[in-house]
Amino acid sequence: MCQSVFRNRLDTQVTFSLINRSSDVPLAKLIDEGELREQLDHIRSLSLTRGESTWLRGNTFYGKRQMFRPDFMEWFEALRLPPYHLERVGDQYELTFEGNWPEVMLWEIPALAVLMELRGRAVLNGMGRFELQVLYARAATKLWEKVEKLRTNPGLRIADFGTRRRHSFLWQDWCVQAMIEGLGDSFVGTSNCLIAKNRDLEAIGTNAHELPMVYAALAEDDAALAQAPYDVLADWHEEHDGNLRIILPDTYGTEGFLNRAPDWLAGWTGIRIDSGDPAQGAETAIRWWKARGEDPSKKLVIFSDGLDEDRILDLYEQFAGRVRVSFGWGTLLTNDFRGLAPDDGLAPFSLVCKAVSANGRPTVKLSDNPNKAMGPKDEIARYKRVFEVGRQVAQEVVV
Repeated sequence: MCQSVFRNRLDTQVTFSLINRSSDVPLAKLIDEGELREQLDHIRSLSLTRGESTWLRGNTFYGKRQMFRPDFMEWFEALRLPPYHLERVGDQYELTFEGNWPEVMLWEIPALAVLMELRGRAVLNGMGRFELQVLYARAATKLWEKVEKLRTNPGLRIADFGTRRRHSFLWQDWCVQAMIEGLGDSFVGTSNCLIAKNRDLEAIGTNAHELPMVYAALAEDDAALAQAPYDVLADWHEEHDGNLRIILPDTYGTEGFLNRAPDWLAGWTGIRIDSGDPAQGAETAIRWWKARGEDPSKKLVIFSDGLDEDRILDLYEQFAGRVRVSFGWGTLLTNDFRGLAPDDGLAPFSLVCKAVSANGRPTVKLSDNPNKAMGPKDEIARYKRVFEVGRQVAQEVVV
């Protein structure tokens, strides 16, 4: 994603902002501001190590060698993340990042991971040594029971998508090792490049909502706005030479996106379902492929929203054979401490870091779940009109 932005939108100025959808979790009361600043300042001091750069330059990603071009890697190796702005407002933090898009976008993952881990440490600090040992023993048992349930179905394909809202780096690494041992070939990789490098795994993932959100914000009029989500994928297709062809269609409503999509998109590999009812989203995709003369059984559907083991098994049972089914398992893989800490203080919550403006214009996300919508009200109304979004069914945002 960063290489695509580097090539196509290098000088676009963006603002990213922390958004805590779970307002009942008072981050500013739990996390010391000085400690948070210390961590964020440390992140700004980091750069690629020689070994990490060598791995990125020479590794095979999705069957393709040298995915990253020399000009991008030279820029990336010299990169230090831009400044941040942190302010306490009540019991929450306002954390924003501003600057050139390819630099600012790289703040999202470490910022979220640091906040999640510091919140976890704040809760753990009040526990004794044996309490901590029992807590992690119970969490490990809980995860292994999920693995045992999942490995009863050898046809599953599951990847770790849990970096952003993990309990901690060490815990994510432990979870990945458990998946390797417990699921074998059914575990297909991780979106965490460092863990992929260290554990000799496939680095795997898809593109994200920020691409169409920023492209749409840059549109000069309604016609350009309607075209923006497809302009993103045209640039993506050119950037990756026909590889990495997974559509993320729900930024402005899946059904409308597919109805207006150019014919060439139907030939792409598959779709990631990331909001709304996952079964309904998959059925919509199947109908679309059939209407465009494509065989759905050869297409890949990646489910990635609010997954846990029972949902994974149910969706696989419903769609196996009709499409190629895969799962990007996130927060409830790498941060399921529900019911294990006093007052459920380690329960996962919904924390995101999103692009909120591009070249001074606000970004908008509609989603298939209106509870995930973001942007100014008047712009949300405009986007709904342009993208012909009708009635939507709100669903609880778990993580």
